[in-house]
Amino acid sequence: MAKTQSLKHVLCLVCSIILNIFFLFKVGGEWNLSWSKTAATEAEAVAAISCSGHGRAYLDGLVLDGNKGPVCECNTCYGGPDCSQFFPECSADANGGDPLFLEPFWMQNAASSALLVAGWHRMSYSYGDQSTISKELERHIRKLHDTVGNAATEGRYVVFGAGSTQLLSAAVYALSPDNSSSPARVVASIPFYPVYEMQTDFFQSVDFHFQGDTSFWKNKSDTDTEIIEFVTSPNNPDGQLNTAVLHGPNVKEIYDHAYYWPHFTAIPAPADGDVMIFTLSKLTGHAGSRFGWAIIKDKDIYQRMLTYLTLNTLGVSKDSQLRALKLLKVVLATGGREIFEFGHETMRKRWEKLNKVISTSKRFSLQKIMPKYCTYFQQIRGASPAYGWLKCEKQEDKHCYAVLQAAANITGRQGSLFFAEDRYVRLSLIRSQDDFDLLLDKLNGVVAGEEGARTM
Repeated sequence: MAKTQSLKHVLCLVCSIILNIFFLFKVGGEWNLSWSKTAATEAEAVAAISCSGHGRAYLDGLVLDGNKGPVCECNTCYGGPDCSQFFPECSADANGGDPLFLEPFWMQNAASSALLVAGWHRMSYSYGDQSTISKELERHIRKLHDTVGNAATEGRYVVFGAGSTQLLSAAVYALSPDNSSSPARVVASIPFYPVYEMQTDFFQSVDFHFQGDTSFWKNKSDTDTEIIEFVTSPNNPDGQLNTAVLHGPNVKEIYDHAYYWPHFTAIPAPADGDVMIFTLSKLTGHAGSRFGWAIIKDKDIYQRMLTYLTLNTLGVSKDSQLRALKLLKVVLATGGREIFEFGHETMRKRWEKLNKVISTSKRFSLQKIMPKYCTYFQQIRGASPAYGWLKCEKQEDKHCYAVLQAAANITGRQGSLFFAEDRYVRLSLIRSQDDFDLLLDKLNGVVAGEEGARTM
């Protein structure tokens, strides 16, 4: 009797499962949405808020009393409830590095890049193999580099970090000696990304100290001290494909390849450094996801970086890793062609427009970047840098940042922040189309007002 009752329970359970599966399927063999319907509807409703094309509404945006949904967050110089009001007297923001130039690409690929996550997704600290790194994401990263041809990955180790910022610090720690009586000297070539110095000094380690420009150490006879050189290629701020300046058994390099993608530069050959750092921010534009990775040749250095990252944050958010995986799948679906052609064409046009304006000026000049053969596109490609490195040429214009603010109401980033002369200003070309259009309009105005300016 007991066996009969047990058999009945099993049969009922099996029938229940079969019926559930049957009702979940549509006639066409597609799943009926159940718990995800509400979330999908909410996401589409917010994405449909146009904000007049000059802003965005977000799922996590501010909801004011009486509003059904989040308010519009307007682009620079736009305001009002729907971002339709333009404020022509406001300052053009060319300071930040938000890569919003790729936003239209992801809007065109809304369906393939969308992500809906269950509330119970990856609640554990680690993955099933007890690591903090998604092996599937690592596989896609290796495939991406092989496809683009911008970095050697075979036989290398990969670690993840909260953007490239955390990885830069982890690399300095991993390459420094344990003997605090002889701390490593951390250096970079002017002009260089200011975070190298700021972050190195901030942690006040006894194992390493920032020591400025590489040129100062080029002919030094002190060969016993460890030197860590940051090599930024392409360089931030001037877009040059830098190479290491210092050489010797006591010199170690950290290659910052944040911008080494076909958007911003020709890819002449795969990078092959001992420690190479990349970031999702400048690849897909998703700076807010805070995801980066390092490719490391030496196992001991890999282990030291992994220890630093584990103790620092216990790995990277599983949500960030999932989003990165989804985005890389979109990128790889066309072998990178769609996003890199879109990105390069956008940046090329912006660079050409900026050059056209500045070429008529006697007061300002821009950096020169020579065309190079790109192994990814298999042709010679012109310049498409992330930033304009603008120089004030007049003798009296010693502070170019102030000149641009006073003459054109443009906010750039002053040269001294990159340890260069203040005759230089970095102008961001990777922000939204509204930001770039306003920057170009204001530059046109100040150049056109120059005495003796050349006509286009």
